[in-house]
Amino acid sequence: MASTNTSSSSVPNNPQPEKQFASIVPRDDRLQLEPTISTSHHDMADVSYVVTGDMDEVYNRFSLRRKHVITAVLSFCSFLAPVSSTTVLSAVPEVAATFQTDGSIINLSNAMYMLFMGLSPCFYGPFCNIYGRKWVSVTSAVLFFGFSIGTALAPNLASFFVFRILTAFQGTAFLVIGSSVIGDIFKPTERGTALGWFLSGTLIGPALGPFVGGIIVTFRSWRDIFWLQTALAGTAVLLVCFLLPETIHYKRSEELHGLPRAKKAHKMWQWLNPFRVIALYRYPNLLTVALASSSLVWNMYSLLTPIRYVLNPRFELTSPLQSGLFYIAPGCGYLFGTFFGGRWADHIVKKYIRIRGERVSEDRLRSCLIAMGVVIPACMLVYGWSVEKRVGGIALPVIMMFLQGVAQLFCFPSLNTYCLDVMQGRSAEVVAGNYMVRYMFAAAGSAACLPAVRKIGVGWFSTISALFLVVATIATYITTLYGKEWREAMDAKKVARKEGENRV
Repeated sequence: MASTNTSSSSVPNNPQPEKQFASIVPRDDRLQLEPTISTSHHDMADVSYVVTGDMDEVYNRFSLRRKHVITAVLSFCSFLAPVSSTTVLSAVPEVAATFQTDGSIINLSNAMYMLFMGLSPCFYGPFCNIYGRKWVSVTSAVLFFGFSIGTALAPNLASFFVFRILTAFQGTAFLVIGSSVIGDIFKPTERGTALGWFLSGTLIGPALGPFVGGIIVTFRSWRDIFWLQTALAGTAVLLVCFLLPETIHYKRSEELHGLPRAKKAHKMWQWLNPFRVIALYRYPNLLTVALASSSLVWNMYSLLTPIRYVLNPRFELTSPLQSGLFYIAPGCGYLFGTFFGGRWADHIVKKYIRIRGERVSEDRLRSCLIAMGVVIPACMLVYGWSVEKRVGGIALPVIMMFLQGVAQLFCFPSLNTYCLDVMQGRSAEVVAGNYMVRYMFAAAGSAACLPAVRKIGVGWFSTISALFLVVATIATYITTLYGKEWREAMDAKKVARKEGENRV
């Protein structure tokens, strides 16, 4: 069932979930556990336990210092896959020369990288609900480390593609699990701030990656880019092993205890079935928020991917290092926005709690409307047409890239936290679905931007990106007005359908 509504009916016979949860949550007169039953794909009931009474108690298992350490570890891990998606951009001509191919083919490898970043959450989202956050993180980090070595040693173009794809599939796990961990340990009114810090890694990585790659490829081989990635991945393995505790409130694997092997396999398939994540988009509110996230990621990657091909000729630059310097502007914008975007989202939530007397998940989305619908489109238009018409010098596009970087950190904490809040029993799957859609658009943007810029110019391509953002903002605003009604209507239909099947 969407949102945080609870039901005291249909208590499951299996006592193990309550027993496991009770070991985490202190049992006293103020706290009790109530199961929430909701139907999902294949009409299987989802059982999620929530705390009633003193509801904040479940978020007090870790001290504030420990929460900060966990958030820092997650932010570092979330940096890895996105930075790998763009580090090679400054070295595209050099990689193409090594494998005797064209730069557009290497950019296609980057699009494939993000395509598999989009597919990965369908697997890791449900899996971390079954076995918990920690050991799924450890497994993903180890595999990311191994496949990074493979990329650095790739002897030919085919192996370069394969290892890049395998690395991408592992890296997105950090993004899904990280958001879920934030939801596990922070109260709803605090999550925006925490997610702002966590998401800084996912955004600073793509922006600073080409700058780092530009430095490396100017003085060393492009393969050293991936050796650096390997070293960072090794650090992530150590951090998640020793500093990331298990935070999940309830592992679904508890429901497998005592079941026959065939029944276990049947349940595992239903939980891990990727269509389970895709089926969430029957909810219109989740679809519109995914569209909003996708418009931002499309904008980011279509802005960053062609910089060397667009700005080097415009400003008569000759080296990868010089073009890499342009990536510092959006990177600094993301870092600056980290200090304010999440706090702004939490402020808006608290403001509407005071107005309504209750928390409505859709109110959080109001915090991103101006940044997404006005600031970023304006920056994209000024950036694109100033480069196209050769006006404003270097300063103007740099300032626009910085401002749109700041604005994006006023959007992503709001959108990601909404995914955690709106269906708390299936938050990992909602986040996974959101990342799946957004990285599909990132892949499309990476693949399409350079041919499109060559065909219609950077001005018109930036205009298309700006229009996409405006349309997504309108859809998000409509969600703030009607999202709660949509969720309740979908839940009512599911309950009615289930009751009808039970009568039959």
